[in-house]
Order: sequence, then C-alpha cells, then structure tokens
Amino acid sequence: MHTEFLMGNAAIAMGAMAAGLNLISGYPGTPSTEVLETTAKRKTGDIYVEWSVNEKAALELAAGAAYSGARTMVTMKQVGLNVASDPLMSLAYVGVKGGMVIMVADDPGPISSQTEQDTRHFAAFSKLPCFDPSSVQEAYDMIGDAFAYSEKYHTPVLFRPTTRVCHGYASINVKDPEEYLVNKPEGFIKDSSKWVIFPRLSYNNHIKIEERNEELSSVFSDYDKNRIIPADESSCRKGIATHGISFSYVMECLSGQKAPCILKVSTPFPFPEKMAVEFLKDLDEVLCIEELDPVIEKELTYICGKYGLSVKIRGKLSHDVKPAGENSCKSVSENLERFLGIAPAAVIKREDMPPLPVRPPVLCAGCPHRASFFAVKEAMKGKKTAFCGDIGCYTLGNAMPLDMVDTCLCMGAGVNITQGIGKIEPDTTCFAFVGDSTFFASAITGVVNAVYNQADMTLIVLDNSTTAMTGHQPHPGTGRTMMGEIVEKVDIEAVLRGIGVKTVETVNPLKLNEAVDCVKRVASEEGVKAIIFRSPCAVLIKPSAAVSVDEDKCIQCKKCIRSLGCPGIILEKGRVKIEKSLCTGCGLCTQVCPTKAIRGGDCNE
Repeated sequence: MHTEFLMGNAAIAMGAMAAGLNLISGYPGTPSTEVLETTAKRKTGDIYVEWSVNEKAALELAAGAAYSGARTMVTMKQVGLNVASDPLMSLAYVGVKGGMVIMVADDPGPISSQTEQDTRHFAAFSKLPCFDPSSVQEAYDMIGDAFAYSEKYHTPVLFRPTTRVCHGYASINVKDPEEYLVNKPEGFIKDSSKWVIFPRLSYNNHIKIEERNEELSSVFSDYDKNRIIPADESSCRKGIATHGISFSYVMECLSGQKAPCILKVSTPFPFPEKMAVEFLKDLDEVLCIEELDPVIEKELTYICGKYGLSVKIRGKLSHDVKPAGENSCKSVSENLERFLGIAPAAVIKREDMPPLPVRPPVLCAGCPHRASFFAVKEAMKGKKTAFCGDIGCYTLGNAMPLDMVDTCLCMGAGVNITQGIGKIEPDTTCFAFVGDSTFFASAITGVVNAVYNQADMTLIVLDNSTTAMTGHQPHPGTGRTMMGEIVEKVDIEAVLRGIGVKTVETVNPLKLNEAVDCVKRVASEEGVKAIIFRSPCAVLIKPSAAVSVDEDKCIQCKKCIRSLGCPGIILEKGRVKIEKSLCTGCGLCTQVCPTKAIRGGDCNE
C-alpha cells in the first residue's frame, strides 16, 4: 500500500484496476470522463479500454465480456444511462458471470447537464444493487466491493458517485500494482437457457431477482460502509439520515457539536432495512439530508409504517430540505441548525477580496463553430427559419449575438426535432446542427429517418475532429482509439451518401464567403441535404499571429462585436481592441469588418 493524492474519478479507476478489471468502456460525459481516461493512462496488464460510440454500445460490449467471465466497468453520466437503459433493463434479468460495474456519475446542480435525475431511482427501477460513495477514499474502497458483490450474485451493479466525489481530491491509501487481484476470464460458455432472453426465462429470473434483493437488504444491513453512528448523548431523540457527499458535509458541520444519531446509507438499493429499523427504534424525529431526490426519506417513511414506528420523518417531502440542486456545507449547516436548534458554525473572516469577473459561457476565441453559425445566419437573412441544436460546445451558439440555437433536448434529438417542425410548418427552412462526435453517437438514425420519411431539412455537421466539450476524446471520425491504435477514419460524407443523402458538401467555415454561398445553394434544394463545416478545434491547433485593428480605418461601428461575440474582441475606453492573449488569428473578424480595419489572420481576404 502507498498514499496518493487523487481525484475521485482517478481513485475509482485505480480501485477498479486493483479489483482485477479486464475491460472498461464508456462514453465521455462530465463528471464521469476521467475514470476511463485514468485507466487508459495507468493500466497494467491486458486491460482493454474503449471509448464506445455511445453508452448503449459501451454497456453491451461490457456485458459480452462479463458473459465471458471478465470483470468489466462501464462509465457514463446520468443522462448517458438513459441511452443505455434498453440493454440495462434486460441485462438485469439475464445477469452476468464476471463482475460488472456500471459507474453512473450524477450531476447535482446541475453543473453541466440537462437534468438532475437521481440514479438511485434507476437502481430500484432496474432492480439492480447500487453503491453510493461519500468520499474519495470510500470510492476507491467501495469499487472493489461492488465487483465482489456483482460476481457473487451474478448481477451487474450500479456505482453512483456525484460531482463532488468525482472531482474532489484527497490523499488516499491505494494498493501497489503487485497487490492487484488478477482475474483470468473463463471464456464464453454457450448456454441458451441462460444467455438468450425469452419471456419464460424473464419470468423465472424475476422471481430470483426479488429473492436476491430481499437477501441483499439483509446482507447490506451488515455491510461496513452502511453505518449507525450513535448519538453523543443517549437522551437525544433526534437523528440524521444521509448518504454520499452529504454525509461528509454533515460530519463536517457537526464537528465540535453534540451530534445526534446518524444513519449513513451507502447502498440505497436494496435498502438496508434491518439497520434502518435499529436506527429508528429509539428516535422521535429524523431529518434526511440527501442529493437529489427523497429516496432515503421515502424508504424510512415506508419502514416506519411497516414496523409501526411513530417516528416523524422529515426532509424534502416535508419542505425541511430544498427539493433541488446540490447540497453544500452551508446548506447542510442551515438544515442542521433548524432541526437540532444548534448555534450556527463560526464564520471564518477573510480579508476583503475583489469580486470575481463575470464569465458567461461562450464559444472559445477562434472556435470554428462561431463561423459556422454566422455563415448560416448570414445566408438565411430574411427567411423563416428553425435552428435545432444538440449537445456539445456548439450549444453555446444560443448566446447573443449569434442566437442560433432554437432547441436543445438530448444527444441526437435535434435531427428529429427539425423534421417535426418541418412537417407542421412546411414554409420554414429547417436546420439541424450536430457535432461530429454526436453524429456518430446518436444522430445517424435521425438522418436515416429523415431520408426514409422524405423530410425537407438541412443537416449541418460541425466537424472539429474531436469530442471537444468533454476533453477532446477520440471518436470514429478521428482515426485513433483509446488503446493507441491508428485506424481507418469513418468518413461522415461517405456515411451520409450511404444513407441516401444526395447532396453533401464540405466547406471550411472560416472562409466566410464560400461558407455563406454554400449554405444558400444547399438550403435551397428540396429534401434532405447536408453541409459538413470542417475546421479543427481551436484548442488543438497552434494559433496563428493575432489580428490587429488599424485605428485609422476603424469607424467604431462595432459590427465585429455585435455580430460575432468573440471573447478576443474587446472594448477598451470605448474603442475596439484585440485581446492578443486570446486571439488565435482565425481571421473571421477580418471578413466581417466593413472597412477592413481588422487585418491579419489565416483567412484574411
């Protein structure tokens, strides 16, 4: 054993490797991404690592390996579980041979997600065991437990850290490589009575699942990560029930105080019922502090009814705890103060600090997506349009002054939403914007649907040759894998033509006049047509020399600012200036300036 200072996601990866991991697959999504990336960087032995095309593919791949006796892990964020839910629900009935952990990182806040959904509900819905770590060290330790329970009970299990565990750092105890468990898969053994899911098999396995989960409820009551921490005073009739990072907040807020009895729930499903009864039996009132939904609160309320316990259960349902958003030390402290009647924690006074600058989310300086959006906007002036967006950096195209994202639902949805609008409003010129990574992940089926059902729409593929939003991971169009292999790129243009899209044009969006002409020409055609705006992500290329403003030519019309919103163009004492530390020299602004006062850049004309 040794000590390392690790991010929570890195600790989860290290814990999985120590537990004998053979294969890890996933799809990038904050706050889960670093688990797979850490495994790729630090893997030992023959661990196979894959960024799959989407979460469904990742889960099915890992299931096949687990059928063969491998220990496998799948990584995703909470909305990614929606994509993987189809195979997940059936896999719960089929089961696995090797240990299989599905790591789903929830994002309370939400900080970088469309939803605040709580994966603990998915555990109950899919009838799968769920582990909920409260710290970086516990995440490292618990991942090994998750593999052990999965393998013992032949079931996939869910592992549900939240953002503050995933992205928190701590010095923790980890195993040395020579201490790692070595798992040698037996291989796939044919047995259609086990691996082929028929209705009769599902019925029989459903009975077994219910029996197993009843057993696990009792087993988890003795699991050492579930704990009852006795009150400091035996006369205290109040208790706190909590879990995950909220447990850490509770313990921090109660430091130095006379603490009530505390129930720490690390396995929200199956719920440790026997332990919960022991916790409740001598109490009058319990406050549940949890993220995100009242899962523990509902379980304790049910247990009180089942066992005839007259304990008042408080929490989100009783409006004692806020119903949405992530918890913090401050919010938990306020909850405890009201419930326990304790004095507020002393506030540490700090010297007055200057206010932080306002930093709204915005496309990077030099981002080719800005040029793509602007080209479409210029080409469609005066027309009735609908611009349907998608999930990625380009979602930021909704901000002023671009204002080019009218809808955004989930990955790949923009292509189909475009079709829906067009069917109801045939006089609307409809566009769907999708990134290259999202195209492969979930938009292809939408394009097939459009061609088959004779939609009238223009697909805009924003191809910056990476999965930029989540940290520049590879995808099928980049020509490399997470195993370091150089492979044949999947050609987006060829895929579109193979689907049946007759008109497919590729253009550099930073060549503005060419891009605008291309949009006008292609959008005027009937049916499904596509434009691929291809230019690399500004973060991945070496910037050119920054552009400059010729103050003698500048008429201070500020069109560059009002049209583009590039953070590299600023106002200094009322005059347009270029922030040279940000400017990449893309040259878009030089093509927008009516007096050619901005000079330089790659695409200056």
